[in-house]
Amino acid sequence: MAKITASVYTSHVPAIGAALDHGKSGEPYWQPMFQGYEFSKQWMKDNKPDVIFLVYNDHATAFSLEMIPTFAIGCAEQFQPADEGYGPRPVPVVKGHPELASHIAQSVIQQDFDLTIVNKMDVDHGLTVPLSLMCGQPAEWPCPVIPFAVNVVQYPVPSGRRCYNLGKAIRNAIESYDEPLNVQIWGTGGMSHQLQGPRAGLINREWDNVFLDRLIADPDGLASVPHIDYVREAGSEGIELVMWLIARGAMSDQTPTVKHRFYHVPASNTAVGHLILENN
Repeated sequence: MAKITASVYTSHVPAIGAALDHGKSGEPYWQPMFQGYEFSKQWMKDNKPDVIFLVYNDHATAFSLEMIPTFAIGCAEQFQPADEGYGPRPVPVVKGHPELASHIAQSVIQQDFDLTIVNKMDVDHGLTVPLSLMCGQPAEWPCPVIPFAVNVVQYPVPSGRRCYNLGKAIRNAIESYDEPLNVQIWGTGGMSHQLQGPRAGLINREWDNVFLDRLIADPDGLASVPHIDYVREAGSEGIELVMWLIARGAMSDQTPTVKHRFYHVPASNTAVGHLILENN
């Protein structure tokens, strides 16, 4: 059967992609942040999965305010980089894994989670920036990717508990797939940031690092944190962190091994958090 061997957590700041695409990663402002992913790129080469299940949020490219699914799984053969206003990022086309994606959709829906099945969509920086951070700038991505888009843009958004339990359902789905695939699950977005209003630019280092501590050691307790705490402590866009709970819920019930932990501020106007956890 397939198995989840590791989970990866990372922010997906659009300016990170722009810095990479325009050759600015070595500049004094950006170099410390990219240095924090050097271990991760080597780890990725040493632990290349067969499939990545990548949890992210769309930023009004594949979906608009006219139609926003709470949870959407990409079941297509491939996904084009989205044009977010400045042309598509110069990154490889994302190749999907329709067979595993369809199996996960079937299994998770039968476990009473409603998913939207998407057979055509473009993927924006929410998905491509994490791939760039972990894989560099290759001619093609190292393996197929299943995009899993979560609505954390338009309220109401799913609770941390709902996301954590969804991760468990995804784990069950993957482990019931009748092929010996090595799967990684990635949770992206966050950390603390706010893009508008009188608190624009908010970053809360202490809250972010407590979140990382609890994600590792107390995910069940962390899943009970209400939305208002995210908004108050981590800013209006900090709610993206519930997506990390999907990836954490998909891990085994044993305490994972922390392979890498990194935290940096600022990247643009956002705190960058990053973890790699391996299943035991």
